[in-house]
Amino acid sequence: MTVSKRIVLRFPRRLVERPIVYRLVKDYDLEFNILKASITPEEEGLLVLELKGDQKEYDKGIKFLIKAGVKIQSLSQDVTRNEERCTSCGACITVCPTGAFSLDPKTREVLFDNEKCIACGLCIPACPPRAMEVHF
Repeated sequence: MTVSKRIVLRFPRRLVERPIVYRLVKDYDLEFNILKASITPEEEGLLVLELKGDQKEYDKGIKFLIKAGVKIQSLSQDVTRNEERCTSCGACITVCPTGAFSLDPKTREVLFDNEKCIACGLCIPACPPRAMEVHF
């Protein structure tokens, strides 16, 4: 059975330069799509990605990550828009790294595509009417 899951990987400083994701592809035949990547001021790596592959290989890949010292977190939070509060000001469009927001050229209404959202939360403080909300 094929699975596709969004996860957050946190790499300690000592693992930042190791080819961890390469091993997931090579050893466990998993496909990946990087949704967000960064290095914190403490030089910890943060990677939000979607992993896809056979359930058994996915489970083996997760065990490999844990054994290597990578902290894994399911992307269990979800960002939603309160339609009653949204004024379509467009502030969210400029801060969204994945293009989950777009402007309808005819109605000038801001559209939100939850499928593109990686729940990074950048839109929440950027929204003047506080229409964006995070749910865990």
